[in-house]
Amino acid sequence: MKMNEKGLTQEEVNQRISQGQVNDYVSDTSKSNKDIIYDNVFTLFNLLNVVIAICLALVGAYSNMFFMAIIILNVVIGVSQEIRAKNLVSQLSIVNEENVEVFRDNQKVGIPTTELVLDDVVILSAGQQVPSDMEILSGNVEVNESLLTGEADLIKKSAASQLMSGSYVTSGQCVAKVVHVGKDNYAIKIAEEAKIHKPVTSELVESIRKVAKFTSYIIIPLGVILFLEAYFLRQSDLKLSVVSSAAALLGMLPKGMVLLISIALATGVVKLTKKKVLVQDMHSIETLAHVDVLCLDKTGTITQGKMIVSEVVDVNQSLTELNTTNIMENYINATDDNNLTMQALRSYYQTSSNLNVLDALPFSSDRKWGAVLFEGVGCVYLGAPERLVSEDNLPKEVYQAQEQGSRVLLIGVDQTATQLTDTVGNVEVLSVLIIEDAIRENAEQTLAYLDSEGVALKVISGDNPVTVSNVARRAGLNHYEQYIDLSTIETEEEVKAIVDDYTVFGRVSPQQKKWLVEALRQKDHIVAMTGDGVNDILAMKEADCSIAMAEGDNATRQMANLVLLNSDFTTLPDVLFEGRRVVNNVTKVASIFFIKTIYSFLLSILCMISAVGFPFIPIQITLLDLAIEGYPTFFLSFESDKRKITTKFLPTALRRALPNALLVVINMLVIYFVSPKLGITGIDQTTLMYYMLIAVSAMAVIKACLPFNPLRLFLAVTTTVGTFVAAMLFKSLLEITWLNATTLPVFVVLVICSIIGKLILDKLITGKMGSFN
Repeated sequence: MKMNEKGLTQEEVNQRISQGQVNDYVSDTSKSNKDIIYDNVFTLFNLLNVVIAICLALVGAYSNMFFMAIIILNVVIGVSQEIRAKNLVSQLSIVNEENVEVFRDNQKVGIPTTELVLDDVVILSAGQQVPSDMEILSGNVEVNESLLTGEADLIKKSAASQLMSGSYVTSGQCVAKVVHVGKDNYAIKIAEEAKIHKPVTSELVESIRKVAKFTSYIIIPLGVILFLEAYFLRQSDLKLSVVSSAAALLGMLPKGMVLLISIALATGVVKLTKKKVLVQDMHSIETLAHVDVLCLDKTGTITQGKMIVSEVVDVNQSLTELNTTNIMENYINATDDNNLTMQALRSYYQTSSNLNVLDALPFSSDRKWGAVLFEGVGCVYLGAPERLVSEDNLPKEVYQAQEQGSRVLLIGVDQTATQLTDTVGNVEVLSVLIIEDAIRENAEQTLAYLDSEGVALKVISGDNPVTVSNVARRAGLNHYEQYIDLSTIETEEEVKAIVDDYTVFGRVSPQQKKWLVEALRQKDHIVAMTGDGVNDILAMKEADCSIAMAEGDNATRQMANLVLLNSDFTTLPDVLFEGRRVVNNVTKVASIFFIKTIYSFLLSILCMISAVGFPFIPIQITLLDLAIEGYPTFFLSFESDKRKITTKFLPTALRRALPNALLVVINMLVIYFVSPKLGITGIDQTTLMYYMLIAVSAMAVIKACLPFNPLRLFLAVTTTVGTFVAAMLFKSLLEITWLNATTLPVFVVLVICSIIGKLILDKLITGKMGSFN
């Protein structure tokens, strides 16, 4: 043992522990439970509803506070879903605690990786993950750093070389000294950069925020004015003044809309979980439905991240007496090599021992070949073509395969060899082995579908651009030939200038991946990014929707919006379909919710100008929230709808709601001015107004159900009839009465006029009749 390999003494270990130089830091890039609760509870929308509820509670109007159940249910759904998803991701990260061998007090001891301290001397062998940044003191290893750099090629490391935490030793053995621990490790530093949580990218949520923001500007002054008018001008008592003002303000807030979005998205979460897609942020389902650029990592995303033998070509007709398959089955049985290439060969060939093995020479990164000496056959070589034979003797199949981006090995034989040496003998080429990184099943169909749906595809990889381009070709990606080596690009401005010009980006650093995503978003694209390694974290954090592979790095899983539990990106169309279902269905029924927002605002303005009381009370509005808005839209939101999203949610919803909202206002004005002349006053007038409100709102439900199918017809009938029945049954609570001989004819006439008026207004405002499109 060399002096610098003796390791630390226990006293030195204790000293480092006391200084906090221990490898026990765990990066948690996921939102804390506190953050999740805060984001779901402390919203402007919730605040406005709570303020109104407090005012009602202070005057004892408890029956008018039922609307808070909707707010509470919405918060519970959001919080429980996010915490559940976070806990599931945490479970993915729980693995058996790994141990490593270290030198301490001149002795080899095994300790958990979390107990490593700075300057510990560690023994690493093939198959182990590097637990901390280290410097090799002695030995030679090959390392896979794909999770950190994106490059699939194995990298040879020797004395004085740096090993990065998170990489894997694939062959060899070395003794290395720990140079960084905990949060100073390379992988942790990148993960920590992603800790700042980006805001939710959701058109639906943003639309609700816009409505809440607009309402916040007017709700306080309007509420104060309506209260003062009721209390001082109309001399109503305190409770009635608060209740009347609260009803006007509550109607402007689309509580049911918020709940419906949460339920529709939560339903999507459950359905996707059954398809092995874990949704950490349920609004990301909607975001993916709007995505127009998808950035894909190569290794582990388009490919399976493992090598396969795609073809074995026998090229020497003079060696027909040698059976390649039998030779390789014996070769695999004779060697201890276990790198990625050999794993592919072991999957392709069985093992055999019918040849007598005289000697074996393991594969070496320096030689680029390995060999086995068999009795009666000679020396069989397996390795890089250019290292086994001269360029002039290379078969054409080698060049053809290399041009296609495949990895090529030669199987050669020296029948005259009697012993093994480090130099190649007189090799005759027996066969050409063509090895490729396996394309995921259904990848071609998935890429073709996404392309047909207008989603631009970008492949971003740390690997060689030629190799990546050919992988993209094999996966059926359009424009695969448009590739660039980003190692030749240095500045952020240069990266942003060429982002639209290429489909395949190779030799991309983690920072450059982030620049690419930023550039795409700055061009008003909605960007999704897939990845599985630390090298993808910065870009995934910048993307509108981030998608991680379950087989990938722990930090990547924690911060992603979606985690593909089977690490198969071909499930993305399922997420796309769920997003479209939610957006299309919510957009289809949103007009039902925004009718109340519009007419509440218009009636409030009219009431303020005229000093007349708002015609409805909160409990009446709540019944419509449940019966007209909640019941039918809940079931309609489950319908399948894979249509491409072509409209903006808020303008479309408001435009479709406007005809019915105007009808409500017109009917209220007609009733207010005409009913006294017909002898309809007091509670009869209030009843007539409320029944017309139900009728006009039911028209919106009927329109949303067109064209009818059995479910939609059932919903249209039961909603209309059921709401009127509920109003009759709970007339005391709603502070209304029956329609009588005087009010019933007026109601029938107004309904008929409203139907005609709706057809006219629909044509004038939306340009369509009898359709929700």
